[in-house]
Amino acid sequence: MSLDILCIGEPMIEFNQQPDGLYKPGHGGDASNCAVAAARSGAATGMLTHIGADAFGDSFMTLWRAEGLNLSHVRQVEAAPTGVYFVTHGPDGHEFSYRRAGSAASLMRPADIPSEAVKSCKILHASGISQGISDSAADTVFEAIAVAKSAGVKVSYDSNLRLNLWPLSRARAIIHTAMASADIALPGRDDAELLTGRSEPDAIVDFYLELGCKLVALTLGKDGTLVATDERREAIAALPVDAIDATGAGDTFDGAFLAELAAGRDAFAAARYANAAAALSTQGYGGVGPMPTRADVEAFLATRND
Repeated sequence: MSLDILCIGEPMIEFNQQPDGLYKPGHGGDASNCAVAAARSGAATGMLTHIGADAFGDSFMTLWRAEGLNLSHVRQVEAAPTGVYFVTHGPDGHEFSYRRAGSAASLMRPADIPSEAVKSCKILHASGISQGISDSAADTVFEAIAVAKSAGVKVSYDSNLRLNLWPLSRARAIIHTAMASADIALPGRDDAELLTGRSEPDAIVDFYLELGCKLVALTLGKDGTLVATDERREAIAALPVDAIDATGAGDTFDGAFLAELAAGRDAFAAARYANAAAALSTQGYGGVGPMPTRADVEAFLATRND
């Protein structure tokens, strides 16, 4: 089966703090979140990863099957666990705590890349987290990117900087190298300021275009998204909502945006659609539960056109 989007990275079980202080279990990990968001927007999507042969891994398999994801390239391994993270909430927003050392995904190696599957998809999506979890994972993503580029498959990359995974100097080196091979750059403003040393959105976008990316969608939180190619750039306004939890909002943007691109839609219209999807995803707790379907997003956008 030829896929629109193939996402490589680490799925993680989520425990998200609720108003009563208890933790609600759910699913997370940026690559998985992106895949689910894309599937809910109608894209044929698959995961490329390893997870534990444990209850948490089984839970992901159940989720992904329910979402219609292609699981041909998901391997459950006995020797390593599925990663876990906790989300707490405070006056400064949400904070993550991770238990992922030695996870199944972190043990992936370049030889694990299914070349024909990568060559046959429309878009390969990876992130800084996909590469930050281990040296072998970093090499595995580079191998997947090389295979994709050799076949003319578009590569999408979200910087998704996590400084608890690696020092900034190494993150810069790896992420910039990966971005230089990406067709679609999906940086967030806070990450990009640290990675590029630039603070103005236009300057950040220029940095990624100069690296060789053909399309940049710089997410700016409440300020929306700056979308740019060499020929055109446009600020796409955010769609305000009463946000509860921003966990997974960036991943929802990625999945919705890539689904629109895979369907052949204009990048600037795709960003408006993705902004709406990301906004809706903040109206509930957790990375996956509040992610909207295409019908949800289109109904929301219709209210903004009245």
